[in-house]
Amino acid sequence: MIPDHLDVGLSILFIGFNPSITSGETGHHYAYKGNRFWRILERSGLTPRLYDAQEDGELLKLGYGFTNIVARPTRGMEDITKEEYAEGRQILRQKLEKYRPDIACFVGKGVYTQYSKRAKVQWGFQDDPVVKEIQEFVAPSSSGLVRMSMDEIVAIYSQLADFVAEKNRED
Repeated sequence: MIPDHLDVGLSILFIGFNPSITSGETGHHYAYKGNRFWRILERSGLTPRLYDAQEDGELLKLGYGFTNIVARPTRGMEDITKEEYAEGRQILRQKLEKYRPDIACFVGKGVYTQYSKRAKVQWGFQDDPVVKEIQEFVAPSSSGLVRMSMDEIVAIYSQLADFVAEKNRED
């Protein structure tokens, strides 16, 4: 199993489908070499430098946490069962209610549709959050399989960086 990185007072909780086999073996989020997550965070301005998957716990210091809707590592999301999604939805909601991050960032539209049970969603901030007072943000998956350019993906994640920077100015 891969540990969650959770704490009260997070700016952003990044929520994935489930860990890759590589992440399961290493115990770190977004560890598969083809995953672009860490480069996206740096290029969007969310992190001051390029972090490595082995440093995922260090991002708690920046106010960022990690979890997944399903905890079991698989080769692909098609290996996740309906029962695992149903259980994961409940567990994720409990985590959100307990830790209350400013933003729940769903890394992939499919993660959000599984969680919210909404059929159509757009990139970015969502109206009518499932857990009130927690902003919900849908970002593209960082998988190398995504058919969007890196620039398009970074532009969407940059909205998060802008939000965090604005909130930090207000505090």
